[in-house]
Amino acid sequence: MPLITIRDLSIRFRGPALLDGVDCTIEPGQRIGLLGRNGAGKTTFMRMLRGDVQPDHGQILFAAGTKVSLLPQDVPKDVQGSIASVVAEGVLIDSEEADDEHDAEWRSQHQVDKILSRMELDPEAKFELLSSGMKRRVLLAKSLVSSPDLLLLDEPTNHLDIEAIGWLEEFLGRWNASLLFVTHDRMFLRKLATRILEIDRGRLFDWSCDYDTFLRRKDEALAAEEKQNALFDKRLAEEEVWIRQGIKARRTRNEGRVRALKELRLERSERRSAVGKVNLKIQEGRRSGNLIAEVEDVSFSFEDNEIVRGFSTTIMRNDKVGLMGPNGVGKTTLLRILLGQLTPQAGSVRTGTNIEIAYFDQLREQLDEEQTVQECVGEGSDTVGIGDSKQHVIGYLQKFLFTPERTRTPIRFLSGGERNRVLLAKLFCRPANVIVLDEPTNDLDSETLEMLEERLIDFQGTVLLVSHDRAFLNNVVTSTIVFEPDGVREYVGGYDDWLRQRTMRPVTATQTAKKKASKSTDVDTTPTRRLSYKEQRELDALPEAIEKLEAEVAKLHQQMAEPTFYQQSRDQIAKKQLELKDLGDKLANAYSRWEELERVTDSV
Repeated sequence: MPLITIRDLSIRFRGPALLDGVDCTIEPGQRIGLLGRNGAGKTTFMRMLRGDVQPDHGQILFAAGTKVSLLPQDVPKDVQGSIASVVAEGVLIDSEEADDEHDAEWRSQHQVDKILSRMELDPEAKFELLSSGMKRRVLLAKSLVSSPDLLLLDEPTNHLDIEAIGWLEEFLGRWNASLLFVTHDRMFLRKLATRILEIDRGRLFDWSCDYDTFLRRKDEALAAEEKQNALFDKRLAEEEVWIRQGIKARRTRNEGRVRALKELRLERSERRSAVGKVNLKIQEGRRSGNLIAEVEDVSFSFEDNEIVRGFSTTIMRNDKVGLMGPNGVGKTTLLRILLGQLTPQAGSVRTGTNIEIAYFDQLREQLDEEQTVQECVGEGSDTVGIGDSKQHVIGYLQKFLFTPERTRTPIRFLSGGERNRVLLAKLFCRPANVIVLDEPTNDLDSETLEMLEERLIDFQGTVLLVSHDRAFLNNVVTSTIVFEPDGVREYVGGYDDWLRQRTMRPVTATQTAKKKASKSTDVDTTPTRRLSYKEQRELDALPEAIEKLEAEVAKLHQQMAEPTFYQQSRDQIAKKQLELKDLGDKLANAYSRWEELERVTDSV
């Protein structure tokens, strides 16, 4: 039987209903990605499942004994104490299961010790002294300690570095209970979600498929909706013309048509149009010089903590550079060195001319909590400059999906995604030729992320990007500076390119800087070699093997997209999911091997 059954559920606060008469079931063992625009009601939906918010109408029915746990989006500011004590707050002991108080205490301690060991946490460490990423891991342990039947995760990858995200993916991949999560991380979605639920204009759509299949079906559904609305509007316009032709339209014999027109008008008034896309536009400043920064053999340390040693690079106009590394390793410090804002203890930094910097701060310290959205972006003025013209700040903010009413809302009442949109609006209404983005993707919905990607790719200036969003790095940057255990290195390409290159002997940063500074063509100094007979046969066979694997993956995706798929037993579902993961790994390895052999061929 279903773990949770939702019937005719409705809730609204102000404005249109967040959920309007929705129905849904959640089965044991499902891994569900919950999607929707910022403010669509995703967090509210999860809080209703947790019991923290009561619906206006409808029912949420749980199977007997069902336990639900929630990992919230933000780290609470008032949590203190040892990790063990924080995790212990999540323990739920059924008094009927425990014989006495001593037995309950023993069970509680056993559960805490077990989850701390499984998640590699030091029970004595102080929570308030941990990094944001480690705090998230402790709160996840608190959510898991009572082995919930349904685990709710609200933006679980926020403030996690790439290594921690990989650990979380692996951990949740082994989690055998039901999982419902909201995330902006598209790679995280692809790896974990086997079912997609989407909140859109008060409705809950069950796509019953993986994320990539959802994207394709969603595009098809939107195209069909647009066509249907166009036909409806055409019919309505024809009827409006008819009713205005004269008094004859209102005679008795035409009353049926008049009533039909009134119904058409009512239907049109109740239509909730799709939320538009954020209309991001970066105002480009005057053209900078060719050189942005030339860094030669720089070193920098805080006391005994070495940030960078002997690192060199050259950043030219139009370069888009990503910075990757664990939390707290010094990425922001290196950014300041690259921009000439911090003097290295050794080496030299030469910055270019005519540089105008726009800076996106991951902590949003540029935002005054007491100001309204309009006051924050307008900075005391009713207009902002866009190109050679001025625009009223309210009209400008509508391009970032803020209604006139919402622009008068104090920032302290905004969601995380809305705050990020305010910061982007503030950032892009002033001219710049160097954009610095420090973790810009947290809390943004996928549509806004994709729009931001497009604008950064088209931007005719320089981009410096600190991010743990692997898909975002893949799509935007042309090179990456990575903090690795043996030092800071620079690689060509994005996250996936780094994964492929890090197993090889990398070109030194000094060589990379000299090649870029001289603007010479790339020359591979590695001694060339030819493919062996065996390798050539392997290369010839790979395209057919890849095509076969892709066909098998597509076939499995199609099976899993069928409504009847989740009516099978849990073992059958798990078997198919494991088969899909295995095929995905084989396909990734085949592509990697193909590129490796092609690279040898191209070098000859």
